[in-house]
Amino acid sequence: MSRLKDQYKNEIMDAMTKKFGYKNVMEIPKIEKIVINMGVGEAKENAKAMEAAIADMETITGQKAIVTKAKKSIANFKIREGLAIGCKTTLRGDKMYEFLDRLVNLALPRVRDFHGVNPNSFDGRGNYALGIKEQIIFPEIEYDKVDKVRGMDIIVVTTARTDEEARELLRLFGMPFEK
Repeated sequence: MSRLKDQYKNEIMDAMTKKFGYKNVMEIPKIEKIVINMGVGEAKENAKAMEAAIADMETITGQKAIVTKAKKSIANFKIREGLAIGCKTTLRGDKMYEFLDRLVNLALPRVRDFHGVNPNSFDGRGNYALGIKEQIIFPEIEYDKVDKVRGMDIIVVTTARTDEEARELLRLFGMPFEK
């Protein structure tokens, strides 16, 4: 079992109960899943770009990536319905906690000019979205083998009912919010 999961069971649950006054253990918010999405716009001209993006995603997450396809045709973007335009992975359980640990402690500190993540990127229902501009901040990615720097979206889905509860939960997990 991961270190973050143990920490959640002990310290984080206690801190959340003290701050918000939960009466029942099941009321305490927890992280449900983490969805990592990578849009690959150049995949329509270059099929190798999609393969490279999927390989990077699988290296970062340690889990198989799913190819996402266009739902509609958009002439201005030269996209046809059913064309592969990205990939995504959904992490749950131990892999999710392990990824969050690596994100907070290894990857985010490697971002250039890093002052913390935006504390206002919540959706109103307790879910947090984070955009990363380059996949090379993850230590698993070898800089020499990267064909192109790609960004990704990381969405942390929680069971929190409000943004304030979710912000406190992620802060206790070590998410470095801007001051």
